[in-house]
Amino acid sequence: MNGWTSSWLFWALLSAAFAGLTAILAKIGVADIPSDLATLIRTIAIVFVLAGLVALTHQYRPLTSIAPSTYLSLALSALATGASWLCYFRALKLGQAARVAPIDKLSIVLVAVLGAIFLGERLSFANWMGILLISCGALLVAYRG
Repeated sequence: MNGWTSSWLFWALLSAAFAGLTAILAKIGVADIPSDLATLIRTIAIVFVLAGLVALTHQYRPLTSIAPSTYLSLALSALATGASWLCYFRALKLGQAARVAPIDKLSIVLVAVLGAIFLGERLSFANWMGILLISCGALLVAYRG
């Protein structure tokens, strides 16, 4: 990769675009089936897509070459992801996508706080003000008034 495809911002913006599509498509998808079943179907689709991507891009490595700490971190991340998806789909089943998604994005605030505490990441005053504004914005969007 080179140029703009090497930029974290490029991939973050794509992530945001796909996350936005996820909310709308998931809301449609959970309309007629239980939210946990919808999450399972989504997960199976993701497994197939990622298996194909890893195979096509030759990223596969022998499983014994991966450190146990990596397995532990990824397993815990998978559990957190699964819990997040189950909760997100349940929230979409019960609420409006335009109100559920902003509350879900309060994860941004949590990432900033946890990144500072556990990863030693440093954010400037302006960054923290942005986190505060994200918090307020998410709550205002979700507010039923």
